[in-house]
Amino acid sequence: MRAEYPDFRLGNVLATSFTGTLSERCGNPIERIPTPQRLIDWLAVYGLAVKACTTAQFNRARDLREAIHAAATAAAIGRALPASAVRVINDCSAQGRAAAFLTPEGKRQWKLGSASSVEDALGVIAADAISILAGERDGKLALCASPSCQAAFFDTSQSRTRRWCDMGTCGNKEKKARFNANRRGKAR
Repeated sequence: MRAEYPDFRLGNVLATSFTGTLSERCGNPIERIPTPQRLIDWLAVYGLAVKACTTAQFNRARDLREAIHAAATAAAIGRALPASAVRVINDCSAQGRAAAFLTPEGKRQWKLGSASSVEDALGVIAADAISILAGERDGKLALCASPSCQAAFFDTSQSRTRRWCDMGTCGNKEKKARFNANRRGKAR
């Protein structure tokens, strides 16, 4: 991966990890897939290796990312899913030609169509989003408590009370800010 780009924020849930490729949405946004090649790199990390990515495919990927983010945010706050977001997610799911395979270790692995296209990879991401948004998986959608982030994430903790999209970034930053504010308050 190229050093000139911000690191990927990797998670265990494909769809919400994909929305995390644009972080700090409510502060100073950090774009983690600014180029088609960077999208190819991200997809490879998740086992969705593609050979090439056109500008149109790259734009479609960003449209899917924003649609998933909009739908997940709506679901997390108990609102109706935006029709335009549902349409994009469904379209991407329908365009993909990937198949799920079970590995000998009991894990699911995706095999993209013979062309290994971006559309196939986006179909996998869209299918993952659908399973989360439809309530088929054990967990709940929530929004990061960081005021600058507000990312949607899928909480699979036992109590379903997780506050941060990522404890290593947002959670740590918020706890550090609270600690420093307390120190300043005691120093007075």
